[in-house]
Formats: sequence, C-alpha cells, structure tokens
Amino acid sequence: MDILFYRYNSICEPDMLELFQGLGHSITEITEEMTNKELPPQRQMKLVSDALKKKTYRMVFSINFYPVVSEVCNIFRIPYVCWIVDSPVMELYSHSVRNPWNRIFLFDYAQYEEFRGENPEGIFYLPLGANYARLDRLMNGITAKEAEKFSAEVSFVGSLYTEKCPYNRLKERDSYLRGYLDGVIEAQLKVYGYNFLEECITNEILEKFKKAVPFYRFPEKSNQNEKAAMAHLYLGNKVTEQERLRLLKKVSEHYSLDLYTGSDVSPLPKARMRGLAKTATEMPKIFHLSKINLNFTSKAIRTGLPLRIWDILGAGGFLLTNFQSEIPEYFEIGKDLETYSDEKELLDKIGYYLSHEEERAEIAKNGYRKAKETYSLELRVRQMLACVFGDREAESNRTGGSQ
Repeated sequence: MDILFYRYNSICEPDMLELFQGLGHSITEITEEMTNKELPPQRQMKLVSDALKKKTYRMVFSINFYPVVSEVCNIFRIPYVCWIVDSPVMELYSHSVRNPWNRIFLFDYAQYEEFRGENPEGIFYLPLGANYARLDRLMNGITAKEAEKFSAEVSFVGSLYTEKCPYNRLKERDSYLRGYLDGVIEAQLKVYGYNFLEECITNEILEKFKKAVPFYRFPEKSNQNEKAAMAHLYLGNKVTEQERLRLLKKVSEHYSLDLYTGSDVSPLPKARMRGLAKTATEMPKIFHLSKINLNFTSKAIRTGLPLRIWDILGAGGFLLTNFQSEIPEYFEIGKDLETYSDEKELLDKIGYYLSHEEERAEIAKNGYRKAKETYSLELRVRQMLACVFGDREAESNRTGGSQ
C-alpha cells in the first residue's frame, strides 16, 4: 500500500520506515519539520493536504499525534494512524483525537484508559518493540575496538532530566505549597508501580502552583486538564530527575558506573562520564557490552514499558529496571529481566548479578529471545496494520503477548 509518513525526526522513525518498506509498502515522506521545529500549523496543514491532493494513499502515519494532521485526514476521509511512543503527549488532550478517521495506538495502558473514551473506535493499546533486523546487524558487526570501548560493569544511557524539569522554576515562598509538593514528590519516589501524583493535586494547590510558575497553556479546542498537566509535566519530571540523580549517585559510590548523557553531571562526581552516545549505532552496542544496564522509567509513563526496555533487551543486554505494573504481563522477572523496588534492592541486585556471571548472561539471553520471538517491532507493525484494515482480533482487547 502507499503510505504518507509525516516526520519530525523521532528516533523511532527510521525503524518504522525500514519495517513498512520491508513489508512491501511504498512510503512518501514529509520531512520539513525534521529541520524546522517552529513549523506553524498552517504550514503543516498545507504540506499534508498538498500531498494528499497529488496522490492517493491508504493511510497517513506519524510517530506521536498531530492534531493538524488529524484534521486534514478527517477532511480527506483517510485513516490517520499514529503510534504514541512518549509520555506525556499533551496533544492527546486536543479535541482532534475524537475524529472518526483517527487510529491512535498507545503503549501505556494507563494512558490508553485515560483517552479511549474520547474515541472508542479509534484509540487502541499497543506496546512498543525493537527492530531486530537492525539490532542483529549491529551486534554481529561489533569490532574488537568497540568491545574495548563500550564494555562496562554498570551503564546508564539517557537524560538526568535536570535540563527538562519546569518544576525547578518554582520560586514560591509559600511554605505550605512548597512543603506539600515536596512531600508528594518524596512519597512518589518511594513507590514503584503506581503513580498517584494527579490524585494529590487539589484545586487549591493547582491554583497556587499556576501563580508560582509559568504554566502550560492548552490550545483552545482541547480538554484542559490542568491537574494532569501539573502531575505529568511538572511533578512527574521532578520525581524522575530526583530518582535518577539519587540512585545513580548511590550506584556510583558502590560500583563502577559508565554514564552516557548530555545533562549536567556535576552532582555525580564518581561516575565515569562518557558523553553522548549515537542512538542508532553506538547505544545498542553499549547495551550489549555492559554487564548491567539500568533503566529508570519516566514517571509520566504510568504503567507501560518505555522504549528503553525494548532497546536493551533487543540488543541482548542484561536489564535492571524499576518495576512497572505491565512488566509481568510480558516478561518473567528474574528469568527475562530484573527489577528493583527501592534503593537497597537496586544496589543488592547490582552486586549479586556482577558476581553471578552465568546467571546474568542467561537472563540477558532469555530476555532477548522472548522479546524477539513474541514482541518484535515487525510483529507490532503487522498487528497495527491488521487492526486498521480489518482484523478485529488485533484491536484493543488486552491479552498479553497477542497485543
């Protein structure tokens, strides 16, 4: 089929292109937003509508949701298929999610439950996956020099969230507001598998907070859920920042830690700073060659498995991650991957698996095999297309690995 692919330079886009083409589909790309991040909605609309006037497509596709693209597709009566790979995606609060030609796929089941009522016929649950064709090629091509360069005991690749935490703009001297929010943040830091931030935001706290920081402005035609915005954009990012800083500091004090990040690393003087890793070519080799790979899921991802989990498993790496409630639906903890639920368990499991090499290697092999055979990105794409074009069994019923 002919697919119109609207791109903005997501790291997921090249894999989707490869898989669509590998399945025999013809792709036309709209790429202007890859280099121009200030592209106005009117220009987005013109780019898509002009493309749809020139040629007939079976669907328009994008990573994450674009309200303008949805509106154009609704006018042309063509399926707009998008896969949400991040959280939060504030565009989901737009009234455009209700358009009947939408086919929106969400990887986080809590996010799916939040939005499915807006468009029951057009919103579906679909976890993420890894592109094994690409990853296997990379793993098979690791050189001796790369093995020496990227081998490590414990590695973390990712942001520390210090540069994307708008909560840090809070200058409020109101001791009640600051004390209340600090207490909520500390409480959430101690709980894995359940996000209660939004539940703790009262109307009074919301109004005080809005006066104390530059607050997110919803577009006019949207569900203006300000408590959700506060919970996910502000408190959630702060929890993520503090979790990563505190736990990585503890890990670096007890073990050899390689850190690949563009964030401010001054709070972590004992970690081995490795700079940035190239996402497509270097990051998978780091995962493959590290004895233990750490994942700290952003708190905005309430139940789902973030892309990083699939990245690490897809590269054949050993994964030690925070517990997420959807993990047991797809993997066996202690057999396919490992989880932690507090600082002590994290440190204890790092120590255990560094001293039990055969067990660690077996878990990494099991996780790679299960993710490849059952949850590969190719299988996910096939399920997505089957859902859009007629196979009702691939829709939103939640049945573990069949999703």
